[in-house]
Amino acid sequence: PFDPYSAARTGDKDAAQKSENVVSLPRKRPPGEPAPDTYAAIDAFAKPDTDLNKGLRSIKDNDPSFEPKGFVDGAKMAYEMIVMAYADGDRKTLKNLLSREVYDGFVAAIGEREAKAEKIQSSFVGIDKADIVSAEMKGGEAHVTLRIISELISATRDKAGAVIDGDPETVAEVKDVWTFARDTRSRDPNWKLVATEEED
Repeated sequence: PFDPYSAARTGDKDAAQKSENVVSLPRKRPPGEPAPDTYAAIDAFAKPDTDLNKGLRSIKDNDPSFEPKGFVDGAKMAYEMIVMAYADGDRKTLKNLLSREVYDGFVAAIGEREAKAEKIQSSFVGIDKADIVSAEMKGGEAHVTLRIISELISATRDKAGAVIDGDPETVAEVKDVWTFARDTRSRDPNWKLVATEEED
């Protein structure tokens, strides 16, 4: 199962505030007002006639306010928040950011950890790279997959405080492939994490 690490804690209040608008998109433009350079940002982001470009254009057609760069910035913020919340056992924040299926998996892992009185000691160093690798419409839902390379310090300690996994002194490179989705027919601008995969 996917096992995210955590970032430096910023407090529940700060996390709750951020969770309100993470990976948000601006409201749609009024009908009949397309921008003259509708696909300019997408063509600059992904080479025209590629599958990625076509997928991003399809999302743009369904949500005129979608911009790939803004999406990546929001996804990076969401990544850090989700990793923090998992390590802290913050179910409330996770519920706002994850699909039901992913949420159930994360909460099961948190419950297992808590039952053993284990704790994750971690700090988030930063994200080295975050690239969109695929984008598509599935019915009315936009799906965007990113490959994220981050640096994290993480160690799991048992009830007695002994390290049973990870290393509290070592920065580890973590490679993840995360997919976010949003119903473009909904007025809710927020995206949710719908799939996770960890690369070797």
